[in-house]
Amino acid sequence: MKFSSKIKFSFRGRLSILTVGMVLAVLSLLYTNKLADVLKQKEQNDVELWVAAMERVSRETFGNYLVDPLISAIVSSQNNIPFIITDENLNYVSSNRIPNEIIQDPDKFERKINELTEENTPRTVRIMWTSNQCHIIFYGKSQLLRALYWFPYAQWGIIAIFLIFTYIALQSTKQDEQNRVWIGLAKETAHQLGTPTSSLLGWIEYLRTQEVAPTVVDEMNKDLAHLMKIVDRFSKIGSETVLSPNNVNEVVGESVMYFRKRIPRNVTLSYNGLAIAPVQANLNVALFEWVVENLMKNALDAMQGHGAIDVKVWSNDKSVMIDVKDTGKGIPKSNWKRIFEPGFTTKTRGWGLGLSLSRRIVEDYHEGKIAVVDSEVGRGTTFRITLKRVME
Repeated sequence: MKFSSKIKFSFRGRLSILTVGMVLAVLSLLYTNKLADVLKQKEQNDVELWVAAMERVSRETFGNYLVDPLISAIVSSQNNIPFIITDENLNYVSSNRIPNEIIQDPDKFERKINELTEENTPRTVRIMWTSNQCHIIFYGKSQLLRALYWFPYAQWGIIAIFLIFTYIALQSTKQDEQNRVWIGLAKETAHQLGTPTSSLLGWIEYLRTQEVAPTVVDEMNKDLAHLMKIVDRFSKIGSETVLSPNNVNEVVGESVMYFRKRIPRNVTLSYNGLAIAPVQANLNVALFEWVVENLMKNALDAMQGHGAIDVKVWSNDKSVMIDVKDTGKGIPKSNWKRIFEPGFTTKTRGWGLGLSLSRRIVEDYHEGKIAVVDSEVGRGTTFRITLKRVME
């Protein structure tokens, strides 16, 4: 038995990996917050130590603690903490990591003191134990502490971007898997239909030698030709699609004429395309006819044996529009977009693939648009295909 060395993760497996990644990210955020709290407590303890040292020097030497070597050494070791020292009347005494423009501007100086007060409770230093003189230390967060506080937000931003790209990747993977299923199904269908259609060709030639009405054989031959066209359509799914300028009126007309002879007697099928000036668009005829026929087939199913179908071609300077309108049961507005999703159907039978395939052919292969432009329950529906016009 041969094993593949390539590991393939299912959609559920990829989702599990994403969940584990999210858990690790949350744990990282919690740990970062804990580090920030620890650092904040350390800086507060350092300031407390600094205050105690200044008070001790002031008490023992009755000198200026600001020029004392011990105090200078302690302050130098904490030079990443911004602070302002004032007297009891909030007059400037000293500072660290505070721009001169703030120190020299009274309004900015006052705002800065208020800002530092919000960050940490000011500390009072008694500079003379024989009097009530004191200095006040207003201090804030160090750059490292600020970075740690902002880091979780940056992490969340990175996680959000990661989730967006992961979601897109997962959706793309699912779409690729669906596309492979579509292509495989189409190729297999074409392969399976190949043998019986070849056999039917032989039977038709045999019928021509028998006493069978030629008109009957001719109609059977038309149906067989249509079946072979369907096989060709399926074989083109997943292959490179070649587009060329075509007369839209004639291409749509071919499908209308074929259906006109095969619809119930109580259904009328009208078409304006052969009575107006021709318009051109880049088409793959075999695939585009599939779309038109699918829309007419849906219209027939919606009318349940009686009503009218109106196929209309019209254009402007940039676009060609093909409308397929019926007098069937209509589509609720909430389903106008859902009907193009694979597997969605309102019928009791069918796989809900026809309109999904039609959208793929129009939008992916022909770079056009297909949509429900009007529908009312009990009155009918209008589908519209829009293609880029090619000027002659």
